[in-house]
Amino acid sequence: MNGSVIVITGGSSGIGAAAARALRKSGATVAITGRSAETARLAQEIGCDSFLADFTKLGDVRRLAAELIASYPRIDVLANNVGGIIHQRQVTEDGHEKTFQVNHLAPFLLTLLLRETLETSGATVINTSSGAHHMGRLDFDDLESDRRYGAWRAYGTAKMMNILHAAEINRRFSGVRGVSLHPGVVTTGFAREGSAPLRFWYGTPLGRLFMIGPDKGADTLVWLATSRPGADWQPGEYYVKRKSARKSHQAGDMDLARRLWDASEALVRR
Repeated sequence: MNGSVIVITGGSSGIGAAAARALRKSGATVAITGRSAETARLAQEIGCDSFLADFTKLGDVRRLAAELIASYPRIDVLANNVGGIIHQRQVTEDGHEKTFQVNHLAPFLLTLLLRETLETSGATVINTSSGAHHMGRLDFDDLESDRRYGAWRAYGTAKMMNILHAAEINRRFSGVRGVSLHPGVVTTGFAREGSAPLRFWYGTPLGRLFMIGPDKGADTLVWLATSRPGADWQPGEYYVKRKSARKSHQAGDMDLARRLWDASEALVRR
């Protein structure tokens, strides 16, 4: 991994931070992104670069992409790792439903803006999805849950979009490999904007008995970042515990992947 450049969004805590630590130890150049001062503190601790960006603001994503392009002539791995569940429907300053924007649209935009660098580098793009994608349902007549909103359905649909996005990268980008993963049920801050019962469950010792730590949660991400696409893992697949796993019916539909890409590109271009 010496000399490889790896960008991890949502890298200031949880599995992103754990992956950053592991990849730095392997000798990679690592850049993490986050929305708080903790991002710079962690970067200083492990000896990596940091960039501030709030994915509820697409302007921040555009600025982040410009800063990454200016900082790195090549990017070998882009790990789209920002995500979270949001209890009540909210709309961002960009006019998008927050779960949809943070989990899918902002990572989609970042990947799109980095296209030239990623293609020149022959990069790998890793999307952190979730087993919750099986609870999602993609409806192109209601992409942003205007008519019907449920926190888990919106989150599951966004995580399905992560899988579709990763798979479609392989068709749209030249020489770039896209892949997705479920890290497990991890003791992270992912539920900080979830319902009160969900926040309680994630914060209690009993709940944590059923979860794994960030280091274990980061294992598949680190493995995908450091192993060989086409040999150790297959582009376009969805991995759990380093093994290809079953996707929901919609998550494996490449026609939906094409339609989602076109719809997402239209939204970020407007």
